Amino acid sequence: MNTACRLHEVGLELPDPDATERLGAVLAHALPEGPPALVLALEGDLGAGKSSLARALLRTLGVQGPIRSPTYTLVEPYPTARGSCLHLDLYRLADPAELDGLGLDEHYPADALWLVEWPDRGGSLLPPPDLVLGLVHAGPGRRARLSAHSPRGELWLRDARLDELRCKGDSASR
Repeated sequence: MNTACRLHEVGLELPDPDATERLGAVLAHALPEGPPALVLALEGDLGAGKSSLARALLRTLGVQGPIRSPTYTLVEPYPTARGSCLHLDLYRLADPAELDGLGLDEHYPADALWLVEWPDRGGSLLPPPDLVLGLVHAGPGRRARLSAHSPRGELWLRDARLDELRCKGDSASR
């Protein structure tokens, strides 16, 4: 994953799992409208809260019924109030070339929201991220680092009401 072009970065302390889910809801409310696709790269160790955050974001966008982890299927598509959303979990991907068999370019709309867990395993075959969200364990909670990697990602990050989540710091644009 190319992290050299960060435009804006924010750090947050998430004291408990509920705060991680609230971050997912806040990001859902701040989604920029319209095409092209938006890509949220979710980084962190196993159990860091990536799937929980993705589920909360999808629920906030109106997904009803079960929200399955795509650990074995690699991708789960969801229709949402905003349009199509693809939740990818690439943990079990042995080689980025395996993405070719999923038909991501052919079968999904150009304006879909992509939630990608373990994006580094997809290599250059994934679209570049607009926003990268890293989660790390911090006692009973998590520490989150959000960094915008595109103008739309910066808009997304700036429109998110992160102050409600006890914003820890905000670096200047780079």
